[in-house]
Amino acid sequence: MNTSPATITLAALGTLGIMLAGCSGPVAGTAQPGKPATSVSAPPSGNPFAARNQCALLDQILAGQGFPKATPSIADEKRACASQKPSTGTTSSIDVAIALQDGQLYTDNILRPDTARRGDINGRPSIEQPSPQNTTGQCQVGMAVEPRSRALVLVSSDLSTAEACAQAEKYATALEPLLPKG
Repeated sequence: MNTSPATITLAALGTLGIMLAGCSGPVAGTAQPGKPATSVSAPPSGNPFAARNQCALLDQILAGQGFPKATPSIADEKRACASQKPSTGTTSSIDVAIALQDGQLYTDNILRPDTARRGDINGRPSIEQPSPQNTTGQCQVGMAVEPRSRALVLVSSDLSTAEACAQAEKYATALEPLLPKG
């Protein structure tokens, strides 16, 4: 059976949506140096993402790269959006999704702690999960959004897992300055 990156992305987002209660635990890895954060301030109370639209943010970070307009995820339409650029003769298919999840720590729901790596994106604490669904060509980066929330970037592709992680890091780095600062 051949599973498309879009199916894998939707399945991964569905799993994340189902696991809202979450659990957290230690993650192996080492921190990596980053650039200073230039984030937007969070609202004084409530959901730090209340003033942000996840589809508009995804469209902004994918602008000029041949992706169609982002659409809400079937699995979590109020908090997640995705866009898929199909393969062409010279490029691989790639799906990029983001989820803005209030009330969940970036350390929650680490599906494969044995391969997850702690780090930072522009100084914001993060965890990178290569192949979080044990699927080649997939990578997720979760970033802390204070006081108790997270932003996730998930890439599913026809690429290698290492290339998917490089893409996830690239999109997380583009998203980070657009997130609220705690």
